[in-house]
Amino acid sequence: MGKKFQKKRKTEQLEIVPMDENPPLPPQRPSDEVIPKREKWINKQRVLVFAARGISHRDRHLMKDIKTLMPHHRPESKMERTKTLATVNDMCEMKHCNKSILFEGRRKRDLYMWVSNIPNGPSAKFLVENIHTMAELKMTGNCLRGSRPLLSFDSKFDEVPHLKLLKELFTQTFGVPNHHPKSQPFIDHVYSFTYLDRRIWFRNFQILSEDGGLAEIGPRFVMNPVKIFEGSFTGGALWENPDYVSPAKQRQMLKKAAKERYVNRIEQKVHHEATLPTKAYEGVEYDDIFEDRDAFETAKVLAEQAKKKALQIQEKAKKTPKDKLTKKIKEKQLEAVKQVIEKKKEKANKVGKKKA
Repeated sequence: MGKKFQKKRKTEQLEIVPMDENPPLPPQRPSDEVIPKREKWINKQRVLVFAARGISHRDRHLMKDIKTLMPHHRPESKMERTKTLATVNDMCEMKHCNKSILFEGRRKRDLYMWVSNIPNGPSAKFLVENIHTMAELKMTGNCLRGSRPLLSFDSKFDEVPHLKLLKELFTQTFGVPNHHPKSQPFIDHVYSFTYLDRRIWFRNFQILSEDGGLAEIGPRFVMNPVKIFEGSFTGGALWENPDYVSPAKQRQMLKKAAKERYVNRIEQKVHHEATLPTKAYEGVEYDDIFEDRDAFETAKVLAEQAKKKALQIQEKAKKTPKDKLTKKIKEKQLEAVKQVIEKKKEKANKVGKKKA
């Protein structure tokens, strides 16, 4: 039996015709039809938002909130403490960013924020205070993720020279560029920057209606400007806040005030004991005046006696000058302090003997 070999039919391969990117236009087109145009993304602002090591959990949540509000940001891992601030410029060049926001923590208590224009500057340093994140506040406001905001500035940003510079820096960093690929073509919230009490207060509001109805979204924080530098994280200082006191110094002053409370209390006790009157109040010398006389006559007699006493006191003051009195008071104070110290030493010796 021979096997029958069937001839295989050749399958016809279909040719893949590439689609035209620009299909031919129809032969007839109405004149009212608008020709669609590709909208270009011209303002290519990219902001590098990252932090250095040593920030607290609340500061990290604030950084996340700012990232969600800015669709034109670029993330970056934490910067090591060994690196200097000048390396931020190289990091931004590698990420193709022309703005940067750096969060720097100190002692896991204080948060500093750097806003810089890369690579030529200027750059500003702020102390961030009164931080409240979006998750913490639970406000009623809401907005689309990636939508573009309006930026509202206080009238003082057009009057004070260093605030004019900060206004331009904030508009370029926080303002979302038009036609950004990750942004939405809507404007439904407002960033407000108000200058009050020599600080910049940041708030984020939802636009409820065209009449001006607003609802707060969050986050909210206060920026205390410290310095404005000429370059990006480098260069000379263009402006410095004369009223700025570092939070570490404020805590140091509070500790010193707490230490001095005990000393002040002892000084008050010593002063009270030194200035105690030796004689009690002397009664009226002539008690017989009030027996069988009118009130007017008794008042006249008392007034005359008071004048006589005042003259006697003045004569005594002339004889004994104030320097002698102050010396006496100081001597009494020193004696009282010595007595207090001796009592404490006796107590300490007794406690030491008991332990031994």
